[in-house]
Amino acid sequence: MPPVAPRSGDAIFASVERVNAELFTLTYGAIVRQLLTDLEEVEEVNKQLDQMGYNIGIRMIDEFLAKSGVSRCVDFKGTAEVIAKVGFKMFVGVTAFVTNWDADGTCCSIVFEDNPLVEFVELPDTCQGLNYCNILSGIIRGALEMVSMKTEVTWTRDMLRGDDAFELQVKLVKQIPEEYPYKDDE
Repeated sequence: MPPVAPRSGDAIFASVERVNAELFTLTYGAIVRQLLTDLEEVEEVNKQLDQMGYNIGIRMIDEFLAKSGVSRCVDFKGTAEVIAKVGFKMFVGVTAFVTNWDADGTCCSIVFEDNPLVEFVELPDTCQGLNYCNILSGIIRGALEMVSMKTEVTWTRDMLRGDDAFELQVKLVKQIPEEYPYKDDE
């Protein structure tokens, strides 16, 4: 039996059960608004959104691997391409691309122009330091950590701040060696 070919982001997106985009967008907006009310400091809200995303990412990677058919990526470049072309399309419904690689191949940017999370959003002047979609950076960081890649993910461009696209910088901090359960057969 031949190996199963990985499915494209479009094919997976078409077959995955979805919630109404407006409901999702408004629910996320309500969460961010509540965090702003509860925590009061924009930087604390950024940290909380990142942590929420991290917790989602460490669970989401299982679904991604199960439904996408993607085999193990051999390097960080391949992993970034899969995140942009398959992951973003599968879970967010947007097309992203990878650019701005550094010479070492350990830092890149994931750029996308459509983002359903910001559909009805305008940031007030009091929230200019808010990374409204910081949950996405946490999701990427959490998912990559589960496949043995410790990363830093930061926003470099944001259309809510007047930029022409959304851009996440993903930097590989270190490759985490895989640990296997201790086997005491001897």
